[in-house]
Amino acid sequence: MSFWEVLLRLGAGVGLGALIGVERQYRARMAGLRTNALVAAGAALFVLLSANGFEGATADPTRVAAQIVSGIGFLGAGVIIRDGVNVRGLNTAATLWCAAAVGALAGAGMYSVAAAGTVAVVLVNVALRAAGHAVDRVPVSGTEQSVRYVFLAHTDDANEAHVRALLVQALTRTDFRLTSIASANTEIPGRVEVRAELIGDERDDRQMESAVSRLSLEPSVTSVGWDAVEVDTEV
Repeated sequence: MSFWEVLLRLGAGVGLGALIGVERQYRARMAGLRTNALVAAGAALFVLLSANGFEGATADPTRVAAQIVSGIGFLGAGVIIRDGVNVRGLNTAATLWCAAAVGALAGAGMYSVAAAGTVAVVLVNVALRAAGHAVDRVPVSGTEQSVRYVFLAHTDDANEAHVRALLVQALTRTDFRLTSIASANTEIPGRVEVRAELIGDERDDRQMESAVSRLSLEPSVTSVGWDAVEVDTEV
């Protein structure tokens, strides 16, 4: 295999992995553009090593490539974390696994299959995300349940702006729509209550607990909590 063919296969792996990573980066996931590109590049390099780095009757060019699957399993496990009562990172880990497969295909010179795999991964992460929410929101008994969340955080005057920014950052990572955020003085001098309201098409308390867990780690936040009000609307 010529040097230029090696570069072409490696470049295809990096490029296709980066395309997968763009969607992850846009959604602010832990494994984004660079991580997916590096995973695909590494898989392509290992496949190239398997195909060109061993010679002789006892050489097994599939041995190194076969270890990519188990190796990516350890990497994927590193992005799966427990956040409060919620488990996050499963979809990101699966995406890394697929990025490795795309990189391996590119390293083997199967460009069309690698490109098709990239399209499939991106479509699953984009199109099926909306489809999954649509399935979750199937109405029961002729009604559809919407929910309004009220999120409260208490801090001091000096850290009000910082806590507001953290609150917005934490809540925008959920699937709910942030409708309002306001600050008001409490009965305790020097203390401020930051109140945010969100609305969604379905109730998911795990996401709110996840936001509470992140915000409760902030030293300037003295207390934080949420409440939900479900509203049944006719379909």
